Amino acid sequence: MGTRIPGPEPRADGGLGAVAAAGGLHRYQLQLHAAYGPVVRFQLPGADMAVSVADPVLLEATAHIDKRPERLFEFLAPLCEAGNLQVLPAEEHTPWRRLLLSVLAGRPSHERHFGRFAELVTSLADRWAGQGGHEPVALQKDLTELSLRMIGAYALGGEAADPEKVVAAFEEVLTEYLGRLYQVPVPGTEEERARRAEQALASLRATVDRVVAAHRPGSGTDADRSDLIGALVAAGESAARIRDTVMMTMLAAHHTTGVAVSWTLHLLGRHPEAAGRVAEELDRVLGDRAVPEYADLRRLTYLGMVLKEAMRLFPPGPYGARETTEALVLGDHEVPAGTVIFYPFWAVHLNPGHWPEPEKFVPERFLPDEVAKRPRLAYIPFGFGPRSCEGAGLATVEAELVLAVLLRRFRFRPVPGHEVTPVERFVLWAADDIRMFVSPREAGAGRP
Repeated sequence: MGTRIPGPEPRADGGLGAVAAAGGLHRYQLQLHAAYGPVVRFQLPGADMAVSVADPVLLEATAHIDKRPERLFEFLAPLCEAGNLQVLPAEEHTPWRRLLLSVLAGRPSHERHFGRFAELVTSLADRWAGQGGHEPVALQKDLTELSLRMIGAYALGGEAADPEKVVAAFEEVLTEYLGRLYQVPVPGTEEERARRAEQALASLRATVDRVVAAHRPGSGTDADRSDLIGALVAAGESAARIRDTVMMTMLAAHHTTGVAVSWTLHLLGRHPEAAGRVAEELDRVLGDRAVPEYADLRRLTYLGMVLKEAMRLFPPGPYGARETTEALVLGDHEVPAGTVIFYPFWAVHLNPGHWPEPEKFVPERFLPDEVAKRPRLAYIPFGFGPRSCEGAGLATVEAELVLAVLLRRFRFRPVPGHEVTPVERFVLWAADDIRMFVSPREAGAGRP
């Protein structure tokens, strides 16, 4: 028999009070693991009791699990018509995931959309340049809007007749379903909000249907396997499953890139030496070009390390969850089948046993020799195993492109006195945004 997993005593409120007192689930995890060690039993709102694991070596024992806890993902069910894609059973999930990876993780897909992504980033940079740098920019607001435009262009193949309408409809849906989840105040009565969200959802599905129709045999458009909808059509997926896949792809990606880039710029603003090194690398690799080509990203090695270190300190998605289908052993502990296993990415990334001085920003942690010293699962911003994020490769390409364009053109300085506090709102958000002064920089002027 294994030893009993340590943790706080159960509370009548299901743990909600403890989470609120800590300032959110992400902070509560840090407190739990500091108090009880690498494996903790705790009350998880919506799942009764869960086991949280912050040790990357012990996480290996869970890496094969291919089941998500249904109750924790129920809030997404209304967005799906053919079954909640977040909790599909393994036999259905595996072929769907394989198809998604063939598109999202492939270089042809990234290259196909790279030019459009670059146009969208350049448009934002031009807008910032036109503001003259006198007023601070709200990074997360502007960059998550950019992120949504990018994933909208990607998921719909750039073929939506009215991209602005797509963005507005998607934001309406998110406000309702995520606002309900986090009890964020939203204007209007419950009935009005539900009706607006329903209309927006119907509009999005109709948009997807029009794009799907253009890919059907006989439409005159070849199904391109580097295009998400084209690949789904070619694979014979049902119309409902295609609509669901586009919705979930947009949902998973609408904030990720913008949030990751925002935290990266926040950290560079507080570490001018690192910002100078990034600027020098960009000048060297890009020469007099304002925008990288896809092949340039591989040569921006320091920029890549900076992004990884930012996602270690501020993982866009701060945690994940699985459900055991059989008993398993975690160190000295036995975990029964049917247990919710909680992955506290933030606590894993700040584990001092694998990250010396974990709160410090040190991009050099991601030099190849340093990476080789750490367990495989010490760094998991996109999760791991058969339910990890299918769009990890695409999100990385987007984030590196956005950072390259913005840091090639601008310096970013913190707004004096502006507090930046991480809060968990589906992604790791900043409570009052990340406000920074943005001013033009001259090429060749790498060091501040």
